[in-house]
Amino acid sequence: MKIDTTRFGPVEVDPQRVITMPKGMLGFPLHKQYALIAASEDSPFYWLQALNEPSLAFVVCDPRLFVSEYQIVLKGDDQELLGVIGEDEVTLLVVCNKVDDLLTANLRGPIAVNPTTREGKQLVLSEKRLSTRHPLLKLLSREQEVVSKTA
Repeated sequence: MKIDTTRFGPVEVDPQRVITMPKGMLGFPLHKQYALIAASEDSPFYWLQALNEPSLAFVVCDPRLFVSEYQIVLKGDDQELLGVIGEDEVTLLVVCNKVDDLLTANLRGPIAVNPTTREGKQLVLSEKRLSTRHPLLKLLSREQEVVSKTA
């Protein structure tokens, strides 16, 4: 299937990489289908691209790659919506953002996806120990990137 994106132009997407979110993402309830597009071959990051809005995309990653102890508890209605029995049956993604020179993750708003049905839901966790801007890594400035590539 071919989709339009503002970042990459037209992109061919495997239908198996499409996630349906019946309630949409927080703040974007009308956008219910997203394609998971790899940022690059060896990157832990993906683009979660809305199928019906070329300009709507989120950078996401598996939070456990950066926070090994990260876990969630799925409520009964979320389990029912996703068609799972427990949180060990879902794939987790978190939205990443650039804040100054850091790449951060919203650990309080993970996206739980049933990998079999590809149904997903963005959760809202109330645990105080979790941050909406958990630092993942320090970003290089453009000047630092040029120096590291030429060194």
